[in-house]
Amino acid sequence: MTNTSQTPKEQLLDAALIHVAFDGWSEATFKAAVRDTGMDPTVARAVCPRGAVDLAVAYHKRGDQQMIDRMKSEDMSQMKFSAKVAAMVRFRLEAATDKEAVRRGTTLFALPQYAPEGAKLVWGTADAIWNALGDTSEDVNWYTKRATLSAVYSATVLFWLGDTSEGHAETWAFLDRRIENVMQIEKVKAQVNSSPTLSMLMAGPNWLLSHVKAPSRTARSDLPGSWGGPRS
Repeated sequence: MTNTSQTPKEQLLDAALIHVAFDGWSEATFKAAVRDTGMDPTVARAVCPRGAVDLAVAYHKRGDQQMIDRMKSEDMSQMKFSAKVAAMVRFRLEAATDKEAVRRGTTLFALPQYAPEGAKLVWGTADAIWNALGDTSEDVNWYTKRATLSAVYSATVLFWLGDTSEGHAETWAFLDRRIENVMQIEKVKAQVNSSPTLSMLMAGPNWLLSHVKAPSRTARSDLPGSWGGPRS
């Protein structure tokens, strides 16, 4: 029975998940979802112009929201910051209870025509994590944090898809190693900045990077960022 408290897209998504394991995020799955919900095909197409592709996007964004909801119910106050990041990635993966739907989505967004959409979704997940953890960076660090976490998240998802260990223990160990690698990079950056010789060598690049600004938090465009000219 269709849940009338849901939006049409949510109804279609829930109906589609039954078929994704067999037909992927395909037109066949979309048509089956329309049939199962009893929705007018014209309405369904208006809600999802690209059919199952739009449902795959909605499935990913639903997982992001579930991750945020999970974080709000957890006490993370005593965790180190790196542990909080790892926990958020874990919450995100544990929100995906249908591993086959994720596998099929990974295949879909690996296609050339949908690869930019897939990259945007992963970036969105990384952005959601940093925002939830209170990131206030306004410079180039806004980009480096999200780019680095996007790489960590993507690698962890691929490992998780093939992980058959109990409770995905090997995935969480893999994630911890990736986070540790990132922390080592941050330590090297700190050592460079504290070294009189190396910091002088980096003065030019650092000046250049200092004029890279994060997107406006009130009105972000689809562009990855903006360039701020030299200040007088």
